[in-house]
Amino acid sequence: MANKGPSYGLSREIQNKIAKKYDPELEETLTNWVIEQTNFQGNQPEPGRNNFQEWLKDGVILCELINSLYPEGQKPIKKIQKSSMAFKQMEQISQFLKAVESYGLSTTDIFQTVDLWESKDMAAVQRTLTALGSLALTKDDGFYQGDQSWFVRKAQENRRDFSDDQLKQGQAVIGLQMGTNRGASQAGMTGYGMPRQIL
Repeated sequence: MANKGPSYGLSREIQNKIAKKYDPELEETLTNWVIEQTNFQGNQPEPGRNNFQEWLKDGVILCELINSLYPEGQKPIKKIQKSSMAFKQMEQISQFLKAVESYGLSTTDIFQTVDLWESKDMAAVQRTLTALGSLALTKDDGFYQGDQSWFVRKAQENRRDFSDDQLKQGQAVIGLQMGTNRGASQAGMTGYGMPRQIL
């Protein structure tokens, strides 16, 4: 990869806007969750966007994270290996992204490989990890590890089945959204064609 020089003008403004979306408090929560979920034994990264990016950059921790949300024998990423080669690191990040999509994450919640590897948009990485944590918590299948307050449960379908008798009873009811005809009369109305009385 070629080194990129500093950006100027509009590129710099866009870069600054993206950088402002990064949340240091969320970084701490996500770091704690990843460590607890993967049972990470190494050194915890120092606070800061660059340190967080360096910690996740090779894709190893991300692959271990998605594997930890599956039962033994069903893990989506079979081979995880540490490598200093750029294309291997990006390949592992891509494997993670495919695995989270098949886990159930929406494509709009998933960052792109360069967002993490080149540190283009670390806020997008945070969004993906937050959405993954929320989905893991919502699934409630016993694989989520960590504090339940770290993420928000997603809304789930609450399907209701009504019997034919209940449906027929509902047809006879006039909903209040349609108004009511109780107490309606023509008192105070003037007949058609009569001028309005202004007193």
